[in-house]
Amino acid sequence: MVVFSERRSKLILSGLSVVAVLLFAGMVLASGGGESHADNGAVMKDFVWRVVNFVILAGILFWALKKANLKGALADRQVQIEKNLRDAREARDVAEAKLKEYSEKLSRANQEVDELRVAMLQEAEAEKQRIIAEARVAAEKLARQAVQAADQEVLKARAALRAEAARLAVELAAGKLAGAVQKADHDRFVQDYLGKVGQL
Repeated sequence: MVVFSERRSKLILSGLSVVAVLLFAGMVLASGGGESHADNGAVMKDFVWRVVNFVILAGILFWALKKANLKGALADRQVQIEKNLRDAREARDVAEAKLKEYSEKLSRANQEVDELRVAMLQEAEAEKQRIIAEARVAAEKLARQAVQAADQEVLKARAALRAEAARLAVELAAGKLAGAVQKADHDRFVQDYLGKVGQL
């Protein structure tokens, strides 16, 4: 309020100075020679009207500036700009904090993805080794079964060969005995047999 009073008094002093200068100029014009006295009165009248117009215009201008409250509007505008700057700083700080938070989350997510990939590769390698070990065990079992089956087939074949050889030997022996044993030998064998049976 004190600043406004100082400004008001300066404006009033400036206005009075202008009026004084104009009045002094009007008096100088009016005190000119006496030959155009009628013209000087008209000039003075015109001058006074101009001064009145100027004072009215200055008063209107002063009233409009006071009514517009230019200082208050500028102060409000400054306060609003400062508030907007504070809000912008706060928004920037919030955005930077969010950016930092999201950057950390992204970094953690990338690290987790890398760890997951490594774990999956290790698990896949372990599964591969397990499958290979199971395949080896199955192959060894199949090989043993194949060897056992082959051994059994060999045993069967040997048994069949022995049976066939025995049959052929019996046939061969029967054929040789049939050719070697005569009717008399045959009768004698029968008599011996019957004798032995009789003794029982």
